[in-house]
Amino acid sequence: MASSVTTREQFPVRVFGGPTALFEYGGLRFLTDPTFDAPGDYPESAGPVLTKTAPASGSPAELGSVDVVLLSHDEHADNLDRAGRALLADVPLTLTTPGGGKRLGDRARGLADWESVELDRPDGGTVTVTGVPAVHGPGPREETEAVTGQVVGFVLTGDGLPTVYVSGDNASLDAVRETADRLGPVHTAVLFAGAPRFAGLFDGGTLVLDSAQAAEATRILGARRVVPVHYDSWTHFTEGRDELQAAFTEAGLADRLDWGHSG
Repeated sequence: MASSVTTREQFPVRVFGGPTALFEYGGLRFLTDPTFDAPGDYPESAGPVLTKTAPASGSPAELGSVDVVLLSHDEHADNLDRAGRALLADVPLTLTTPGGGKRLGDRARGLADWESVELDRPDGGTVTVTGVPAVHGPGPREETEAVTGQVVGFVLTGDGLPTVYVSGDNASLDAVRETADRLGPVHTAVLFAGAPRFAGLFDGGTLVLDSAQAAEATRILGARRVVPVHYDSWTHFTEGRDELQAAFTEAGLADRLDWGHSG
């Protein structure tokens, strides 16, 4: 277990809109679900058209070097778009679902639940990234995967570093509890939220955490800092920053919120 840290802003997180965030951890630079395409309609190979409403707050050219992409899943344009796919060719390692690891080529590696990979830190030592359960919709995992596909979350640990949880496109508080029981508490949680819904899927149930569930996930994880992502820039996200702020305030957790920075 990584040692505790007392500084809330142990490392900054840059958010780009949608599910995309960049942070440095243990001397390595991590990027979540890269989405940099322009606003517009993005037909899926199966399922509804996804409509992006706002551009990312930066471009791939502004990222600088990226050591690892933490990719919740590769099958939906709001998590990996055309620009994001092009970016993967320049990143040494993409960690993703077992299926995505097969689809994305030699630089991608799939992580099953609780499977870990150790990454060398520039200054010595390692960062451990562990794949953790995620469920992309309401109901049992086996039922949602048949419709929305595999998803994965991640926990990052290292000697002298804060424990970090990246939820990915997860709608299950049970999956959060499993992660907390095995690997918690966490210092920083990058929580995908936004309560995305489609009328024709799961009777309109949420495909990722809603705002109240994100607050509850924070409590379950014991997270001292929460960076919300995946709540803006797409029409199927039904709850945004205002709803998140209200839910965390209602839960007495507003002081945990860190909206990251966009510049």
